[in-house]
Amino acid sequence: MLHQIIVEQDAGTHRIARHISLLAVRSLYQELALYPKPGLVSFQDTGAHRDMNAATFVRSLFTLRGYFVAIAAAGMRDAEFSELQRLGLSAETRMLHATVNINTHRGAIFTHGILAAAAGCAAARNRVPTDENLRAIVVENWSRDLRAISVALAATPSHGQLMAARHGVTGARGEALQGFPAVFEIALPALRSALDRGVGTQLALLHTFFVLLAGTADTNVLYRGGAEGLQFIQTQAKDFLERGSVFAAGWQDRAASLHHQCSAKNLSPGGCADLLAAAWFVHQLQTEPP
Repeated sequence: MLHQIIVEQDAGTHRIARHISLLAVRSLYQELALYPKPGLVSFQDTGAHRDMNAATFVRSLFTLRGYFVAIAAAGMRDAEFSELQRLGLSAETRMLHATVNINTHRGAIFTHGILAAAAGCAAARNRVPTDENLRAIVVENWSRDLRAISVALAATPSHGQLMAARHGVTGARGEALQGFPAVFEIALPALRSALDRGVGTQLALLHTFFVLLAGTADTNVLYRGGAEGLQFIQTQAKDFLERGSVFAAGWQDRAASLHHQCSAKNLSPGGCADLLAAAWFVHQLQTEPP
């Protein structure tokens, strides 16, 4: 009887972890499929990128399915951050092997990984994955380790960390330390508002993406275009929103025009893309229970 109970518990854990993984991968695919996203890769074109295309992203996504299952299951066990970190580094290695050393999803491995672990933790505790619960789990469980890692990595900073330090903005780790405010305070309210207005998923996500462009300091844009590039993309995104966003006639032409301008200027807001996919991931967690 005890063995049967353990087997059933293991099966239940795996089912929930697989569901979380499915939603994580689906959200990243949904982001890839969106068009037009200023400067970013889609199935239509490669944006500001010359070393990758949509097929590169799809190959990368296939390598991440097992990672999201594993990290969700780790969250269900209240795993230490060191285990989450090992899983993330292993996933990054597999991603780079599949893409021939092209970074397609490093940001998502970090952001989606932590959120998947938080979703697993919430499920194991029978806590509804509300904004408040997910943010609390991230901060309570892993903020101390994230802070320690940020200090340790200061000696060999990434591009994003360099830009965050140079321009006084919050990078990916800073977002995680605060419970992902750009996801929960900027992206999700915009997404929910758009859906409440009756538009479909594609338009709601595109509107949310422009809200993120206007309201966040994307370190990828800073790295490629400096403060001038960031000011350009934020100003243009604000203008797009002020002119009615995706709810106004002619929005397709305005969005496509900014996409082509960003592509020509080599501006690629990959950080905003990760945040958008993360918001859709959370939305699915809250609307599609296992």
